[in-house]
Amino acid sequence: MLLECRDLFFRGKLREVVRGGGAEPTRDEPFDLAVIELGKAAVHNRIRDLVQRGIPVLAFGSHVNAPELRAARELGARAVPNSEIEAALRALL
Repeated sequence: MLLECRDLFFRGKLREVVRGGGAEPTRDEPFDLAVIELGKAAVHNRIRDLVQRGIPVLAFGSHVNAPELRAARELGARAVPNSEIEAALRALL
């Protein structure tokens, strides 16, 4: 599972969720799920590329940035606010 997260707090929490679900975070292909933190300049291009390749994307970001969450959904990602990322990831694992 690909995990792209700049925030150290979220990265640590999400790694624990992934490992608890029997998976291992990686940056190497192949992977069957991508978890992407929103907020980077090229994040929408990254989401578009992954979705076009058939890789499910779970994107997360601030609840106050509704346009960015909406844009990720329009690109084919499941996008949730930060407060819901752990539960959403557990559900997918």
